Parts: sequence; structure tokens; C-alpha cells
Amino acid sequence: MQNRNRKKFVAIVATLFLTGSLAFGQNTDALGTFTPYSVFGVGDLNRTGTAFNKAMGGIGVGLRDNRLINFINPAALTERDTLAFMLDFGLDQKNIYSKSNGASSAYNVFNMHHMVMTFPLYKKSAFAIGVVPFSSVGYKFEEKEKDPVIIDEVGDISYQRYGTGGVNKSFLSASFMIGKNLSLGAEGIYYFGTIDRKSDVIFNTNTSYRFINTGMDYVVSSFSGKFGAQYKKELNKEYSVTAGATWLIGSKLSGDLTRYAYATSISGNRDTILHQVADGTSMEIPSEFAVGFSVRKRDKWLIGADYTRQDWSGVKFGATTGISFQPAVTNSFKAGFEYIPNRYDIRYYSKRVTYRGGLYYENTYMKVAGKQIDAMGITLGATLPVLRFYNGLGLSVDMGQRGSLQNNLVRERYIMFNISISLYDIWFVKYRYN
Repeated sequence: MQNRNRKKFVAIVATLFLTGSLAFGQNTDALGTFTPYSVFGVGDLNRTGTAFNKAMGGIGVGLRDNRLINFINPAALTERDTLAFMLDFGLDQKNIYSKSNGASSAYNVFNMHHMVMTFPLYKKSAFAIGVVPFSSVGYKFEEKEKDPVIIDEVGDISYQRYGTGGVNKSFLSASFMIGKNLSLGAEGIYYFGTIDRKSDVIFNTNTSYRFINTGMDYVVSSFSGKFGAQYKKELNKEYSVTAGATWLIGSKLSGDLTRYAYATSISGNRDTILHQVADGTSMEIPSEFAVGFSVRKRDKWLIGADYTRQDWSGVKFGATTGISFQPAVTNSFKAGFEYIPNRYDIRYYSKRVTYRGGLYYENTYMKVAGKQIDAMGITLGATLPVLRFYNGLGLSVDMGQRGSLQNNLVRERYIMFNISISLYDIWFVKYRYN
């Protein structure tokens, strides 16, 4: 039975790869991602963080930096100048190359990635507000009818399936210091978005038959929360160690689900066969626990690592027609470093640049035909200083692979670029001279 489900999955995905550009009545080319794995659950989960985090494998739970925003752990917001205002705006570009059983495809997308601002509060406390993507859905494929009896009677038939949309996350975080070393943070989260999954039957040669359009449209929203803690210990004037942890509260995505089926004539006249709106969805985001640490030599280098666990196995997403899918427990391991040759060098710009690198390995929440899909990759990046203070241009590149050609699955290789514009300014300064 598992082999049969694997073959179905491969057949569906292979036709996707062989038809990279389809002409639909709807606009299905404006996708936030493009991967057959986004057909499952809430879609393809986005890796969080700015270029600062992404360049170091995605670490951030045990990371503190007074120059750049780290919103992965809300407790990190207190590492700042008490009068500093910081803003980070990011864009990303994905290049995805997929292969399965000799079929292959390539696709690229460009999106806004995040917008985050942070402000000081009273003394050693701060808050941040921002919007980031949580998941993306983007796939499209076509399969032709192969039964000669049906073709002789009805003509050429195409079966098309595609999906668009995703879930976004807006948040408001606050953090404060307890004593000299301990920082605590809390984050209020609002998830929102739409996910559209459509399936059409197109009669290409026989105009006496109507097109059949079916689909499911999700409109989701939910409130959640996240808590974080960090403990920083100064070993001496140069070295420090930071340990951190976060816990995300699980939440069910409320909203409504619209199921529909239409019969559309060649002239565009449409009859409604089914249009059913149900309150509530079967989608859910489970709780997540993460720990991390970092070791820093001031103004010179940093190394760090994170571990994250999230149990999706109890989430009920509903059936995915023709494909054996089961959510699983995710485990993510990340490690990274940064190095600054000489932050205060006045002759050579390249010595003031912060260079970063990292790697990661994760078991995704997707188990297809009994096989859990894994992902791994390496990251590189830098922050280029701009003008005064800590303004900078952050760059990162993520080169990785998800899935494999074993067990008749799909192997994705990708290169993802992220650009972050970091602005830093000091407010409420009273000048001595006008």
C-alpha cells in the first residue's frame, strides 16, 4: 500500500515538473513559494529571522546583539542602548530546483520577508512590533487522461491542481531585565491568512462538456503567545556566554472553510453544483520548545547553536487525495558563527564588515508515504556597515536540499537569498550646541 501511495505521489509531482508554465483562467504564477511539499498541511514553513540570523544557520534563541534586531527570542530585545531605535526590513528571493524519477523543474520567486521595529521602554526594557511570513503554499501541475476508451468517447482531458496563499504572523514583543544577567520576554502573536487549493477538469477538444472547477478556500486566524528567557554571563572584559530558551503556545487556526464545485461552459457561463461554508478549520499550529547558547568575544567573533522541537503528530489536517501524508515531530539543529576583522578600522572598509556562516539539519513536519522529509543546508552572509552608528545592509545565502530520490520521493535543491536593511538611531538626545 505504501509503494502504491508513493507511486501516486511521484506521478502527480512528475507531471508538475514537466509542465512548468500552465495557462489557467486564474493567475497562478504569482506564488510565494513553489514546492510540491506545500500541498500538505499549512504549507511550506518559512525560516524565521533577519539576514543576521539566516546567515548563521538560523540561530537566535541564545543570541544577543546590541546592533541588530533578534526577534527569534523576545528576551533578546533588552540587549540595546536604552535610547536606541532600530528597524529591519527584509526581502528574499528563492530559486528552487526539483527532481523526481528523471523529471525536473526550476522556479524562482521574490517576496518581502519581514518588517520589524523595536523601541526602548523604561530603563532596561524594550518592545518590538513586526510582521513576518509563517508558511507559504505554492504548487501547480497538470495530468492528461491516458485511458484510450475515455479519450475516444470524450476527447482530450486535462486534470489540473494548484494552490496559493499562506499564513502570516504579526507580533508585539516586550522584554525586561531582572538583575544584571537575566532577561525575560513575552510575545503576543496573531496568525492570519488564506490558503486556496483548487482542482479542475478541463475538456480541451469536446466543447459540449463543461469544465469542472472544485476547490477548498481557507480563511484562517488565531491568537497565540511566546515566552523567552536569556541568561548572559560576562566571563571577563572580553568574553561572555549566553544561554536562552523559548516556548511557543500551540493554537488552533479558527476561521472558515469554503468548499465549492462549479460547471463552467466554454462561453464562461457557470452553474453552482456545491457551495458550502463551514465555520472552523482543521488546521493547527502546535506548541514549540527551543534552547540555544552562544559564546562571544567582544567586537571580534561569536559562535552559537540552537535546538528546536515541535510536535505536529497530533494535528489533524484532513485527507490529501491520492497521497499518503501524516504530520510528524520536527527536530531542528542549527549552528553558526560571525567574525569581524577590525570593527574600528578607519582605512579598510572590508575589515569593518561582519562575516557569518552556519549550517542546519531538520526533520520537517511532513511524512509522505511513511518517510519523513529531511532538510539540510549551509548558509553564508555578511553585514555591510553604512554611514554612522550601526546602520547596515545584511546579506545571506542559504544553499540546501530537502527530500531525496530514494523511496520514489522528490528531491529539492534550493538557493535562497535574503537582504535586510537595518536602521539604527539614537532618540531623545539633548544637544549641548545648536
